[in-house]
Amino acid sequence: MSHEPTAPGGLGDPAVRAATVPTERRREVPEPGAVTIVVPTYNESGNIRELLRRITESVPARLPCEVVFVDDSTDDTPDVISREAQDCPFPVTVLHRDEPADGLGGAVVEGMKAAGSDWIVVMDGDLQHPPSLVPELVGTGERTNAGLVVASRYTKGGSRAGLAGGYRIAVSRGATWLTKSLFPRRLRGVSDPMSGFFAIRRSAVTAEILQPLGYKILLELAVRSRPRTVTEVPFVFQDRFAGESKSTAREGLRFLRHLAGLRTASPLARMVAFGLIGATGFVPNLVGLWTLTGLGMHYLPAEILANQLGVAWNFLLIEQLLFRERRRHRHWWDRVGRFALLANADLVLRIPLIALLVGTFAMGVLSATALALAMTFVLRFVGTEALVYLPRRGRRTHRAAGGSRTARRTM
Repeated sequence: MSHEPTAPGGLGDPAVRAATVPTERRREVPEPGAVTIVVPTYNESGNIRELLRRITESVPARLPCEVVFVDDSTDDTPDVISREAQDCPFPVTVLHRDEPADGLGGAVVEGMKAAGSDWIVVMDGDLQHPPSLVPELVGTGERTNAGLVVASRYTKGGSRAGLAGGYRIAVSRGATWLTKSLFPRRLRGVSDPMSGFFAIRRSAVTAEILQPLGYKILLELAVRSRPRTVTEVPFVFQDRFAGESKSTAREGLRFLRHLAGLRTASPLARMVAFGLIGATGFVPNLVGLWTLTGLGMHYLPAEILANQLGVAWNFLLIEQLLFRERRRHRHWWDRVGRFALLANADLVLRIPLIALLVGTFAMGVLSATALALAMTFVLRFVGTEALVYLPRRGRRTHRAAGGSRTARRTM
């Protein structure tokens, strides 16, 4: 950790910085308004100098400010940040994660934990989010007493001009529609839940409850710990200054998994999703049964083997979509064994249960079968939660904090 003074009269001189900001902009942010700007970075060395220059020019001198870079880079981005930060009039911290966890969203959570200001502004490091909007985000939050201020491309005055190509525009609009459809209540009043540019009061968020996956951290915040008062300011999405976009098909899949995890956070929603996943398991089961009997195998052993295909299919889906955050509580082989045992016990329980309902309670075969299916389904869901994915008693578990990291602060 090093501390170096700023050169008077240069880019980092507060007097010069104040002179570059219009008077009306400086009056825009009421006191108090200390801000920590959190910037997650991954191989953004070509953007750092310009980003810090624009922050210096945009943030009023009387607004206490610090910048926290949370860096997952494999290039020289941390060294570039340290070098360029020497000319900044505000503290700049670099948290480099040697073992990144949960993508850019996880990096933002790390930055929030390190923030020391009343307000946290989250923005990308590629200059598609204009630093000139930082005072307005904080000022709007102070004036309206909001807990969250979202920079929106889709409110009046905003634009998605920096999105390159019709494909990315279509993906962005489709993702926005999907998220708002899945969370109509939580996202009421948020026109751009896919935005990565926003300001939030530090008191309005509990970083420990966040479970990000990928780079859509605003969605995570809005769904899990949405502040009571949310407002928006328009912004024009800019062209990337340097480097390449990090949006890939892999990130798209992570986003869909994240959506599924958020939507199934409640037990009732998980049970519904569990049933839907179980229904899809009939497809590999029937395909396996058709294949094995076609090869001449007797239908009874074929049914037993084909059932394992359905079990494997269901296990893979619930691992990815329902219980991703609970997988760390047990080893994979332990989870596989317990899940298979529960799934196959369903077959063993169902037949005597049907016989009991028909013989003792004089139910019809079809109604008895339907009731047995429902009862064993509920038992299988409860058993899966309790016996496969519930933390073992007495065992302390910790969410990964992004592996090892190094911190450097320069001024």
